[in-house]
Amino acid sequence: MTKRILILLGHPDPRPERFDAALATAYAEAAHEAGHAVRRVDLGDLETPFLTSQAEFDSAPPAHIADLQKDILWAEHIVLVFPLWLGATPAKLKALLEQVFRAGFGLEQSPRGPVPKLKGRSARLVVTMGMPAIAFRLMFGSHGLLALDKGMLRLAGMSPVRKTVIGGIEAIGGHGRLKWLSRMRRLGRLGV
Repeated sequence: MTKRILILLGHPDPRPERFDAALATAYAEAAHEAGHAVRRVDLGDLETPFLTSQAEFDSAPPAHIADLQKDILWAEHIVLVFPLWLGATPAKLKALLEQVFRAGFGLEQSPRGPVPKLKGRSARLVVTMGMPAIAFRLMFGSHGLLALDKGMLRLAGMSPVRKTVIGGIEAIGGHGRLKWLSRMRRLGRLGV
């Protein structure tokens, strides 16, 4: 069964030699070869201003953000690849997600409480980091992923939200990186 897949490369550095870019490319190429429809958006190529008021958050987004919202509505599966910076997403990625989820895009308030608007979509969060993955999970409780998983994607109705944590990125060397690229190709073929 093929899917419509949106890949969001959430590294603010647009240089293609970043390992996060290689992971996104490996997933995208394998998904495309398997017959999935694939779209990709690179954070490094987008102008992403910070929201500074409730009035901005409640207003319509700029055209390029509205285009990304359309891509999200088109997608059945969303893959977000990003580095962990200071325990969370890079500020520019957080700013982009705030832009995307503004004006009730993913979640609408009703008298009975929040109403998720993105049901029927799944997601995969792929995070790279310098610390070992086990330390991120055990010592920090995967905090940098929980905000995205539960505080944004699941709240908007996406499920399941799967996680791929790639720790010790500087220490794994070329062989370790090749293994991760192979895993990303496998996930891309499966569309998960």
